[in-house]
Amino acid sequence: MHWACWFVFAGLAAAQAWDPQVSNSKASLRGLSAVDAKVAWASGSGGTFLHTSDGGATWQAGQVPDAGTLDFRGIRAIDARTVYLLSSGPGDKSQIYKTRDGGATWKRQFTNPDTKGFLDAIAFWDARHGMVLGDPVDGAFSIFTTDDGGENWTRKTGPAAVANEGAFAASNTCLTVRGKQEAWFGSGGVGGARVFHTKDGGRTWTISASGIRNDSASAGIFSVAFMNGKTGIAVGGDYAKDKEDRLNAARSDSAGATWGAATGPKGFRSAVAYVPKRKLWIAAGTSGSDVSTDGGKTWKTFDTGSFNAISFTTDGTGWAAGAGGRIARFRK
Repeated sequence: MHWACWFVFAGLAAAQAWDPQVSNSKASLRGLSAVDAKVAWASGSGGTFLHTSDGGATWQAGQVPDAGTLDFRGIRAIDARTVYLLSSGPGDKSQIYKTRDGGATWKRQFTNPDTKGFLDAIAFWDARHGMVLGDPVDGAFSIFTTDDGGENWTRKTGPAAVANEGAFAASNTCLTVRGKQEAWFGSGGVGGARVFHTKDGGRTWTISASGIRNDSASAGIFSVAFMNGKTGIAVGGDYAKDKEDRLNAARSDSAGATWGAATGPKGFRSAVAYVPKRKLWIAAGTSGSDVSTDGGKTWKTFDTGSFNAISFTTDGTGWAAGAGGRIARFRK
């Protein structure tokens, strides 16, 4: 890279930062969903949900009634008042809740019917159409979809998994959706680190290898995101070796059909997001956060703190969340 280009890139990276905020919670936070510059939601252990309506100046913490044993690792906010929560756990510990009144009341919409199942992530194309991803049951990934705002969830025939393959409920971003029916998810475990792609709402899937490490049960893809219909980034690594100095990102320019290694980030990363207005990629994990200004080809670390999840609006407003109720807002 030419030295002048590197100087500009380094200056841009140095401008990024996470500004800590007071969450009023000690929960382990893994779910995060930014609505706009003022409104964001987070979720985590102990049946916890959090929300802000003033850009994070104040956060209100709550607990879903009778859900104190649930770990809400996924959250999707449609707007300031309509929000879905996904709990992850074995069998009936995996559930979906919805609020229509900004968290004043919650309705349980779905309980995982599979005793050997484990739900990992939830995503929505729009207010009525969504998808849930779960670990394999009887050799195939669990896929459920809704077209009525979660009132009913329908099981799809999921793609086949290899032995010991699954998905990681680490940041609710191992699954991502685009357009009206397109979706991708990444897998982990020995033999995993594969990317699954559907163009028809989960009826059919294609599969490709990412090249991200898959040498243990704790290794693989933890997050997938796309900046358009072609270019995407997958990040991950081994969360049991989160500071190990090796590349843990892959990049695709073929809608996920093929993947090549990206130059960084190094160390485990559990979430990645694209910020359209700023033309930035942001990745975060328990050993640091990184920025890319060239479409995900090269990366620069701008923070060494620990986060589990990130979420951004299209204008560049974003937050990160992690263990112990840690929340921070992105400084542009």
